[in-house]
Amino acid sequence: MDGGKPSLPLVYQAVQALYHDPDPAGKERASVWLGELQRSMHAWEISDQLLQLKQDVESCYFAAQTMKMKIQTSFYELPQETHIALRDSLLSHIQNLKDLSPIIVTQLALAIADLALQMASWKGCVHTLIEKYSNDVTSMPFLIEILTVLPEEVHSRSLRIGSNRRTEIIEDLAFYSTTVVTLLMTCVEKSGSDEKMLIKVFRCLGSWFNLGVLDSNFMANNQLLMVLFQVLQRDETPTNLHEAASDCVCSALYAIENVDTHMPLAIQLFQGVLTLEAAYHMAVAREDLDKVLNYCRIFTELCETFMEITVRTPGQGLGDLRILELLLICAGHPQYEVVEISFNFWYRLGEHLFKMSDPGLHNVFRPYIQRLLHSLARHCQLDPDHEGIPEDTDDFGEFRMRVSDLVKDVIFLVGSAECFSQLYSTLKEGNPPWEVTEAVLFIMASIAKSVDPQIQLQEYSHCRNNPTLTEVLEQVVLLPQTVHLAVRYTSIELVGEMSELVDRHPRFLDPVLHYLMKGLREKPLASVAAKAIHNICSVCRDHMAQHFQGLLDIARSLDSFALSTDAAIGLLKGTALVLARLPLEKIAECLSDLCSVQVMALEKLLSQDSSNGKSSDPTVSGCTPPPLANLHTNPIVENGQTHPCQKVIQQIWPVLSETLNAHQADNRIVERCCRCLRFAVRCVGKGSASLLQPLVTQMVNVYQVYPHSCFLYLGSILVDEYGMEEGCRQGLLDMLQALCMPTFQLLEQPNGLRNHPDTVDDLFRLATRFVQRSPVTLLSSSIIIHIIQCAIAATTLDHRDANCSVMKFVRDLIHTGVSNDHEDDFEVRKRLIGQAMGQHGQQLVTQLIHTCCFCLPSYTLPDVAEVLWEIMVFDRPTFCRWLESALKGLPKEMSGGAVTVTHKQLTDFHKQVTSAEECKQVCWAVREFTRLYR
Repeated sequence: MDGGKPSLPLVYQAVQALYHDPDPAGKERASVWLGELQRSMHAWEISDQLLQLKQDVESCYFAAQTMKMKIQTSFYELPQETHIALRDSLLSHIQNLKDLSPIIVTQLALAIADLALQMASWKGCVHTLIEKYSNDVTSMPFLIEILTVLPEEVHSRSLRIGSNRRTEIIEDLAFYSTTVVTLLMTCVEKSGSDEKMLIKVFRCLGSWFNLGVLDSNFMANNQLLMVLFQVLQRDETPTNLHEAASDCVCSALYAIENVDTHMPLAIQLFQGVLTLEAAYHMAVAREDLDKVLNYCRIFTELCETFMEITVRTPGQGLGDLRILELLLICAGHPQYEVVEISFNFWYRLGEHLFKMSDPGLHNVFRPYIQRLLHSLARHCQLDPDHEGIPEDTDDFGEFRMRVSDLVKDVIFLVGSAECFSQLYSTLKEGNPPWEVTEAVLFIMASIAKSVDPQIQLQEYSHCRNNPTLTEVLEQVVLLPQTVHLAVRYTSIELVGEMSELVDRHPRFLDPVLHYLMKGLREKPLASVAAKAIHNICSVCRDHMAQHFQGLLDIARSLDSFALSTDAAIGLLKGTALVLARLPLEKIAECLSDLCSVQVMALEKLLSQDSSNGKSSDPTVSGCTPPPLANLHTNPIVENGQTHPCQKVIQQIWPVLSETLNAHQADNRIVERCCRCLRFAVRCVGKGSASLLQPLVTQMVNVYQVYPHSCFLYLGSILVDEYGMEEGCRQGLLDMLQALCMPTFQLLEQPNGLRNHPDTVDDLFRLATRFVQRSPVTLLSSSIIIHIIQCAIAATTLDHRDANCSVMKFVRDLIHTGVSNDHEDDFEVRKRLIGQAMGQHGQQLVTQLIHTCCFCLPSYTLPDVAEVLWEIMVFDRPTFCRWLESALKGLPKEMSGGAVTVTHKQLTDFHKQVTSAEECKQVCWAVREFTRLYR
């Protein structure tokens, strides 16, 4: 699209192509062209003209959507004197187009709402709209639509109206809220049982509940509340209306979460929801799952709202325990989706009771948790005709994982040992079907780690009906291979979770390993068996040392087992953990054996590639560096002793180096090689010194051509290990400078920072390591200026990890000039930081304030506050001037005429920050101040 205004026929043609062109390329071209039009100034006038023409649904929808988007994101483009004309035009359009399509009405309603929120001169917009349209029956649907979206848009992330304007709007909406509710009740009376109108009314009422501006005394006695519960009690209520009514009740319950301040309405809602039990049973009888789910949502929201009262006064008044009965009735429904709705409540209840640690309260709620666990065990049962192992990636598998998490969180109320024992007894005493056995074993696996073997043995071993943990383990490893595959799968998971018991009773190690090895040899069970072996290796390292040869044999023949990548890596990690427990003189030889499988496979692959001129993917061929990368082991090495892994790492370096060269264009393979080298350096520390020069040389050479960010990360590891060695500092600085040049070129491209957040993250990790290990070396170099400039630019980056690394670098850099740690170079550091801040301090502070207000999410603000705090501690008088200058540059008024920030708010913020005596005061002040711009 050129700079001129396109003709209406051309725009109409593009809209038609977007919706009707059979060629996908044509649709894409139309989409791009229309997107450019929406971003231009011409979009305002063209949208208005298209809406006036009312040619068809597509062109009107495009125009309405464009108008909404322009008001949300580009309202500043219009001068204030045009705002009234825009408002009148939008109201005219929604009146004229009200019968064309509901989606167009919604887009125009959003545009009108967003305009009202930003247009300070439009006072009492709710009153204006109701006065203008409430007497016209045909206008009522779009009036209610505007009144529905208006409260929803108050906290919209698309609008940055600031807390001053938001407070003003909320007060205005609260003032007119009773007028709105009265209007809604009048609609209900006039329309009778019109389903569409009732849905609109309930959606609108829910929106005002969500904003939290309805008067609870007024609502407690309002007929609309009675209508709401009547709709939910009626068996014949249509599905869509039932959902709208349910959403509205949930919104009302959420709005009164602080029950004590909304008591009249709280009582009405509490009593109203309790009347819905019969309706729930009717929905179950009619197999109407949609309504069942709606009722369960309402019951759950009721329990969430009244949870604190229920815990405070269980069984009394609004602490009536019947609300828990409602949830347990839902837990009895055969569809697992129903009980899943209530999980968050049970989590919260468990957390609340755990914090209170009151045995009397635990006794009150224990029976409810026991019944919940019984229901969950039943819901976890696989279908009787299920074949193979349990799936953990489908919806039901994810449900079982959530059950496992929930059981772990609430089991303390029942007692892990008692529950574990009772579950196993149910299997011993009866002869349940395989799916019941598997579900019970699954729940047992969830709580096995929380059972203290010693306590369990002391408390329960004397009673025949309470089998000991050891008895459970004995029986599980004796399960025959003829039982259902899913039972064997889950029993292997259970054995892996009982690794602490095996560690306390090493006599079980041989039968357990024998049982797990049988699983390892069967394709469907191999990965879960490998995970269990990893668990055993992690917990029973000392006892497993005698089985190291067996683990080595497994590692040598990994390709012969049908393992997932994660399971194979887990096995190697477990083997490495056991390796660290071997005598020092054996570690080198055994590690060499362990690595040799992958090293030989890599060498073979590399030689094949060089002979046939092709490049094979080592990650597909089973000889990938990741297994090497996961062989990080940390044996105890006394001072003066050579690290036993040093020789092995020197042996594997040539093949890793060759792999890096052969696959230098492939980020995935390079990343895995770097990961392996990272662990190697971490493992032997200064013992890897002989690798330093060849490794750095290769890193720099490859990075010039293929700037993989993992090289920056590996560089940070090298600086961390060697940065305090006098003889290494200059070489590491040369490495940093060589890596920075291509990095800056990459980040200076259009949208470079946004497109390469991993590079930003790893660059500033590297720079931070230098600040921590050798600050004077970095501060004295010419590269520091460019790194600081890059950091200032990157402060705007809305990426959690990257932004965190940038802020940490700046904070640590300035802190080196603050922290007098009695090192000889403190005065030098202070002088160098002073020079850097003299050059960049004002720019940095201005950028940080701007970034806080306009670019970053609120969770990043503590990091920004720490940087501001360090600057202030370094030089408070100068920081005061910089902050004052930064605040003067902020906009004081919105484009709609509303005041964003007052002079008093600016001076108060300046005073709060500059007089702060600790960092958290700065953080609090920044958090409050930035709300004015959000």
